[in-house]
Amino acid sequence: MVCLGNICRSPLAEGILASKLSSDHFTVDSAGTGNYHIGKKPDSRSIQVAQLNGIDISKQKARQFTAQDFDDYDYIFAMDGSNLQNILALAPNLKAKEKVTLILNELFENENVDVPDPYFGLENGFEIVYNMLDEACEVIAKKLKNNPK
Repeated sequence: MVCLGNICRSPLAEGILASKLSSDHFTVDSAGTGNYHIGKKPDSRSIQVAQLNGIDISKQKARQFTAQDFDDYDYIFAMDGSNLQNILALAPNLKAKEKVTLILNELFENENVDVPDPYFGLENGFEIVYNMLDEACEVIAKKLKNNPK
């Protein structure tokens, strides 16, 4: 799960998807394409909306996405088109690029819809983003359970 700073959208997506999958069989992680918040906790509003939904993301720490992630993970979900392009620019080959998609394409196939960044947005922006990610992660979890790599 990848967004810009790894403090709002991607930590939520990590926590949501991890809550839907067995940690014995799946590893879920998140990162940011930027290095602005490395080592920091998720935004307090992300932590709060996750807690309201029974998920604890307070122990996550922001990290930057690296080319190594292509080797470490089977699927890479970008939160928006800008981050998608940043991820693809690091891909060493076509096989790596094929691992990357926009997360909301799970709900709106090939429509390339961005998850809005709630950082400077509406008061209920984190709740809106949580609900979008929860719906997309439900689809992802079902696919992974039916076809684990």
